[in-house]
Amino acid sequence: MSLPANEIQRSPDVIVVGGGVIGLSIAWELVRRGVSVRVLEQGQLGKESSWAGAGMLPPGNPEWAKSPEARLRAASHVLWPEWAEQLHSESGIDTGYVRCGGLEVRTACHQLELDNEIATWRAEGVAVESFDQMELHRRFLGLHSDLASGYWLPELGQVRNPRLLKSLIAACQSRGVDLRPGTPVVGLQRVADRIVSVQTFNETHSAAEVVVAGGAWSSDLLRRAGHEISIEPVRGQMVLLEKTPTPFRYVIQSGLRYLVPRADGRILVGSTEEHAGFEKRNTASGVSGLIEFACQLVPGLANARFEQCWSGLRPWATGGAPYIGRVQGMKNVLLAAGHFRSGLQLSPITAVRIAEQISESDRFAKM
Repeated sequence: MSLPANEIQRSPDVIVVGGGVIGLSIAWELVRRGVSVRVLEQGQLGKESSWAGAGMLPPGNPEWAKSPEARLRAASHVLWPEWAEQLHSESGIDTGYVRCGGLEVRTACHQLELDNEIATWRAEGVAVESFDQMELHRRFLGLHSDLASGYWLPELGQVRNPRLLKSLIAACQSRGVDLRPGTPVVGLQRVADRIVSVQTFNETHSAAEVVVAGGAWSSDLLRRAGHEISIEPVRGQMVLLEKTPTPFRYVIQSGLRYLVPRADGRILVGSTEEHAGFEKRNTASGVSGLIEFACQLVPGLANARFEQCWSGLRPWATGGAPYIGRVQGMKNVLLAAGHFRSGLQLSPITAVRIAEQISESDRFAKM
């Protein structure tokens, strides 16, 4: 017999609002620590910005990292091998994690920009090898002749984000996480400094702790509970090409855009950055610009097969750093949002940081 629509559901320890890579990673990390979790996702699990990314995992060195961004990136870099292995073991789904290396390239007019990036990597203690034009084209065949210099990051990795999300969903299910796709959260009922219930269209949910991991939708949800944060959607368009045999097996980047090869001959081309509100669609200029970029880097891609295109709404936080931690003024609410283009790469350390804070709370410290 079903419960009345307004009856409070049997309460888990934690409710996670948002079922993207961040929300699912937090749920999996929590349930592994013995915490019961319910995930409320407005659409399909993992099918928003998490699905639209390319899965690049830049390197880092925890011993040398100084900035907040570098420390988060370095911590995730260390976590990723075990994280991917554990997910594969629990779910039976290979995430496609591999350290394939990455090449950053520029034309001659952007040499200073490239030199500054090399200096930054070296200051962080990250392995990097620089090339002049002759060495670049000797080592990396098929690049456009206009490319004048580059550098190589041997520890850069990648993960196949669709496989990662499928693996996370399966691992969460196997451990008993209550996954509820198609369940939009319409409000957080606040009494004094606590959220006492989470409202969906037809149900009321309660938990000791609430984690908001709703990506670009997090701002509006918290605003309705009386807390202001600044996260806005930035549309990123992507193109998928197919060329067999694959002309390169490493990530190629040039500034904010990139080519990411997969083992099956597919090549991801990304990405645009467009402040277009919550309008998630592809445009002729966006798609054509990405294809032109791909062919400018690797001319041999001009005869690649166009497979598909898509877009995602990436959550950009004012100031550039994601929100990870407790929400000021709300004793039982944590926020994990605003990762922008780094959600996939920072998902392990975000999950660990959030789980640690919940585990240290009075209710869970005794478990």
